[in-house]
Amino acid sequence: MRLLLLADTHIPARARDLPARVWEEVDHADVVLHAGDWVEVAFFDALSERSARLVACWGNNDGAELRRRIPETARVTLEGVRFTVVHETGASAGRDGRMSAAHPDTDVLVFGHSHIPWDTTTAAGLRLLNPGSPTDRRRQPFCTFLTPLLPEGRRFPTQTATAPPPGGR
Repeated sequence: MRLLLLADTHIPARARDLPARVWEEVDHADVVLHAGDWVEVAFFDALSERSARLVACWGNNDGAELRRRIPETARVTLEGVRFTVVHETGASAGRDGRMSAAHPDTDVLVFGHSHIPWDTTTAAGLRLLNPGSPTDRRRQPFCTFLTPLLPEGRRFPTQTATAPPPGGR
């Protein structure tokens, strides 16, 4: 199963649209997981229509309409792997312990907010993945997203893909 992990798209505040490369990944993904900060309902609708399957939550920059339509926390089991999708996890210091305690029945926690890619596994075995942002690199050298392949079972490798920043930033 091919996944696409996105967060912090901030459309149209940070970019008018996703980079073409990311839309190509949407077209190839079996499931798109988006960890919030959509900003515009129209972008949520466009990604929903183009995705084979979308699992999503809202973020701190998402207004009332998005919050009515999608949950603060989304959960899904794919190929036997239990995913939780949230926007914020708090400070990086102590994140492993806080998230392991908050999500004991999760195998993989997908989160956003920082725009900084993150891939760790806690002592409790919880995989923490932040895809960064495909539209706003913030302090990172590139805009980013994740394209993990999920074989049947409980473990999977992750590939990090980079998207060229909008406007050549």
